[in-house]
Amino acid sequence: MPHILLAAVLWGLLGPASYVALRDGVAPLEIAFWRAALAAPLFAVHAVAAGGGRAAFRAARGDLPALAAFGVVGVSVFYGADQLAVREGGAALAAVLLYTAPAWVALLARGVLGERLTPRRLLAVALTLGGVALVATAGGGPLRVGTAAVGWGLLSGLSYALYYLFGRRYFARHPAPVVFTVALPVGALGLLPFVRFQETTTPAAWAAIVFVAVVPTYGAYLLYAAGLRRVDATRAATLATVEPVVAAVAAYAAFGERLAPLAYLGGAVVLAGVLLSTGAAEERPAPRR
Repeated sequence: MPHILLAAVLWGLLGPASYVALRDGVAPLEIAFWRAALAAPLFAVHAVAAGGGRAAFRAARGDLPALAAFGVVGVSVFYGADQLAVREGGAALAAVLLYTAPAWVALLARGVLGERLTPRRLLAVALTLGGVALVATAGGGPLRVGTAAVGWGLLSGLSYALYYLFGRRYFARHPAPVVFTVALPVGALGLLPFVRFQETTTPAAWAAIVFVAVVPTYGAYLLYAAGLRRVDATRAATLATVEPVVAAVAAYAAFGERLAPLAYLGGAVVLAGVLLSTGAAEERPAPRR
């Protein structure tokens, strides 16, 4: 349990840390690119150092097309949309909308995995979408909740949801460091054509970028994987919903960022839907971010 909670805390620091680089003029997609490019060698070294690394990579050769596709959707799209959501709506809003992922899974799992759309899941989807509607229509706070912020946030949630569907097959076959050693470079290359690199980047921005790659990416993934060996998947997913709370607290403490009261109510409704959707342990595994 401590591993899962600590991983969620580290993920909650992703948005506020990214905001430091955004504030210093670094474009969202450049942050996403460096997040993938700098974390990839860390996973590669880890995969080799863990023992049996070469054999694990050989075993993954038959699944390279699927791992590459995961790199495009789970890294290029997810990392990019997440950073754009932070820029448009702030770290707290981006974290809330990211956690619409279980609702997307409930809708997609029927067609992709053949899972039954139960009344419990339908209620969870309704709560999640209702909470998003409250967030999207909130006013009165210093942050403007616009169409772009909600759109990028929902796209990040959708692309994050695909971690469930991909992980159902491939995370069970291959160690996470091997998967990300392949997926992260592909994701970085997918982002590269859209990146406009900052000519002069401040030391604070570079520190934030390195922090994002090392702590909420490499470190959090490893902690989450270790926690899953001690905690069942559903409980792990439930514990991980502390992330948007951490993001909101960190954003307020560091930057005074706050949403309107109605938006916080909407965030609570989103989390209620998430907790309901992760309540049935037998239905699906938790995602690995």
